[in-house]
Amino acid sequence: MSVKAYLEVTMKIPAANRKVAAKVYTNYRQPFLDTAAGAQTKQLLVRDEDVQVLHGFDSVEHAQAYLNSAMFTKHVFPGLQPTWEGKPEVRISLLPVGR
Repeated sequence: MSVKAYLEVTMKIPAANRKVAAKVYTNYRQPFLDTAAGAQTKQLLVRDEDVQVLHGFDSVEHAQAYLNSAMFTKHVFPGLQPTWEGKPEVRISLLPVGR
């Protein structure tokens, strides 16, 4: 299978909190890839101004379903919430056909 949609979660995480946030990413990366329906990839992107987790899925439907999953709502989201400032930005993007 190949990535057809991305779930992007962008968070403003101060430098002092990034180690904790990276641990949440590391703890749930493999379980996400092993158990989330349609999961293809998961990458952590770090910039001075924010941190982004880019989740690759085989469909928009699977990306949306992950946002409502127990893994995300009961573990990942609560684990990250104390680390960020403001609300995270969440987007689902569909890749163009024939790319």
